[in-house]
Amino acid sequence: MSNEKSRNSFSGSIGFVLAAAGSAVGLGNIWRFPYLAAKDGGGIFLVVYLVLALTFGFTLLTSEVAIGRKTKQSPLTAYSKLKEGWGFLGILACIVPMIIMPYYCVIGGWVIKYLVAFATGDAAVAAEDGYFTGFITAETEPIIMTVVFLAIVAFIVFRGVNKGIESFSKVLMPILVVLVFGIAVFSLTISHTDASGATRTGLEGFKIYLIPNFEGMTLKSFFTVIMDAMGQLFYSLSVAMGIMIAYGSYVKDDANLGKSINQIEIFDTAVAFLAGAMIIPAVYSFMGTEGMAASGPSLMFVSLPKVFAAMGGVGTFVGILFFAMVLFAALTSAVSIMEAVVASLMDKFHMSRIKAAIVETIIALVLGLVVCFGYNIWYFEYTLPNGAVAQILDIMDYISNNVLMPVVAIGTCILIGWVLKPKTVIDEVEKSGCKFGRKKLYIVMLRYIAPILLLILLLKSLGIVTII
Repeated sequence: MSNEKSRNSFSGSIGFVLAAAGSAVGLGNIWRFPYLAAKDGGGIFLVVYLVLALTFGFTLLTSEVAIGRKTKQSPLTAYSKLKEGWGFLGILACIVPMIIMPYYCVIGGWVIKYLVAFATGDAAVAAEDGYFTGFITAETEPIIMTVVFLAIVAFIVFRGVNKGIESFSKVLMPILVVLVFGIAVFSLTISHTDASGATRTGLEGFKIYLIPNFEGMTLKSFFTVIMDAMGQLFYSLSVAMGIMIAYGSYVKDDANLGKSINQIEIFDTAVAFLAGAMIIPAVYSFMGTEGMAASGPSLMFVSLPKVFAAMGGVGTFVGILFFAMVLFAALTSAVSIMEAVVASLMDKFHMSRIKAAIVETIIALVLGLVVCFGYNIWYFEYTLPNGAVAQILDIMDYISNNVLMPVVAIGTCILIGWVLKPKTVIDEVEKSGCKFGRKKLYIVMLRYIAPILLLILLLKSLGIVTII
């Protein structure tokens, strides 16, 4: 009880919404969402994603935030407080951010490298073939950039909920939104004529992104779109990784939980959409539909630098703004990932914030070094159950995102939907006298639809299901 009374909390709903949205708006929105949208028929993916965000994503997000506020505990201890014997879910939910944090810091270091390159006038060099590969396979510089990124994140978490996470989010999130919107508008004005004399415009690329393309669409490919969109929601809403439980535990009891969750949904979906509007038109203008097929690191660190370099002088400026925006997004997400672990250590082992943050920083640093070495002295290739060829970073990402997160989400649906009953979350949302919109939808999704979709996603990730 003393822990609950002394527990820090967000000063208000705005602080919570910006912090939670900051967690949701990360690298997944910027380099994964645009690629999936381009791959999965443009507007078809957007419609499916929106529907799932308002149903599937809403269900998981509401459940986790409510669990956090109800228990006033972090993920490691919240599940066991809800129901004795269910602590294993908390352990899994805490392991996820512990796995993600190291490689997220490594990627954050990559972003810093490119921001420095553009800011110091090396944009043309950064756009050259082999630049990205040469950097990540180096033995020293990636480690330095990883340490810099981790140090910034650790400093923010050291400062606590109000002076660190909330204050940081209130400053960075508005700036991030302005940058995303500004670059997206600029991308629509771009036009480029290639060596063959063909001219492509950003507006044409935006139409490809926005207008549904049903060409070649089959039942199997539509199912793939659904699975891709659902997998993206894990990245976008930061669910099934303990973050929203930790943040929910800092929300005051008199806050309008339903309204805050709606705002997080809107914020995250809007930024994800703008990320696509920012990237796809620019890449299409300079690289055509072939360039739009790039995904992950190759989109962010290979294709886009070439686009910025082709723009000339203005491209350097746009590149600086872009990588600054990506860095802000990466930082807000990394802060939430670290906080999920730090809060868990504090609640479970009664550590001080400083001690818990130091422990997690050391863990992230050691495993971050392993990830960096995975591109040089410890490089190897391994074929995952889903058929993808991977090395250390990819394996860590697969275990956390493709295996553990669906398992945690399925367990949460079973615990709340069938063991404790949906009324547990509904009562928490309505505790301050607020109306729970989409209540019936929540119950149906939680008990029936979400677990089935999650199970299919898990089986697909494990390579057990390839076609439905």
